[in-house]
Amino acid sequence: MSITPPTQPHAPESTLHGSQPNSTSPQFVGFRLANQNYIFRIESIQEIVMPSRVAKIPEVPAYVDGVSNLRGMIIPIVNLRSLFNLKRRPHDEETRTIVVNVGSRTIGCTVDSVLRVMRVPADTIQPAPDSVNGSGRRFIEGFTRVEDDLFILLDASQLLEPANLEQVLSLIHISEPTRLRRISYAGL
Repeated sequence: MSITPPTQPHAPESTLHGSQPNSTSPQFVGFRLANQNYIFRIESIQEIVMPSRVAKIPEVPAYVDGVSNLRGMIIPIVNLRSLFNLKRRPHDEETRTIVVNVGSRTIGCTVDSVLRVMRVPADTIQPAPDSVNGSGRRFIEGFTRVEDDLFILLDASQLLEPANLEQVLSLIHISEPTRLRRISYAGL
């Protein structure tokens, strides 16, 4: 079963701190990992699907679950929990795969749940604070509040670029410093 992001939010516009969203505000897809909210720009997303059968492949990093057949196209499936060095959990009825286009590549990202499509005025997105330093900063475009929830805006093209994946094991959590460790990368 495939769930494609609607062109309009499926819920009423969310109340944002600062400017109110309008039809020209950029759209984002909100998702959740381990009780933390994240967003990707909708332009980078091809579709959102229920997790399907994944073929395990040898000698790939632990964050690569394997490959999946998406209507005849074989795509790698990256488990974002594992990539961010979070404890894995079994898939449930809310687990989704966000299919993201990174350059000429298509990559599936397994997330705990997809929250909604939302419009966020550009002036409500704040850059990463100075305390977020090092290589991890380039994977974070900024932070925004929607109602009472804080969202981390991830730069999908930087985060999921195969050449960068080996550098990403954990991203910032609001209360923790960024930790990056190098691992061997066997390619996707």
